[in-house]
Amino acid sequence: MKYNSDTLRYISLFENVTHCQVKDCLETPDKLVFVVMPGQAQRAVGGKGANAIKMKQLTGKDIQIIEFSDEPVQFVKNVFHNYGVRDVVLEERGNIIHATVTVDPAVKGRAIGKDGKNLRIARDIVNRHHNIQSVSVA
Repeated sequence: MKYNSDTLRYISLFENVTHCQVKDCLETPDKLVFVVMPGQAQRAVGGKGANAIKMKQLTGKDIQIIEFSDEPVQFVKNVFHNYGVRDVVLEERGNIIHATVTVDPAVKGRAIGKDGKNLRIARDIVNRHHNIQSVSVA
């Protein structure tokens, strides 16, 4: 993965604020998604979300923190953690691997996002770390 200078600054700032190691950072116009090393997500968020709030104040962007996992199903669960994941099913569809994520029906719309924005971000971050090219929310 190659990062531009802005993304590198965001990673450095995040690591300074949270004292956690960043594995990946995905920048969108209004959101920063940080993937942290296993076991570091809770510390990265901070007590009562303090680190995430501070990062939002410093960057002016929403912050999402995801804990990395070598296990594809667990990583997908971590990506959708805020939406009450109930199940993740991986299946081959032709030559691609598809993940179907079942979330709490009350927040399914938020998991997908306006015009599918959150789902696209989730698919991009999952695809960067695991051989999963397609993601849908059920």
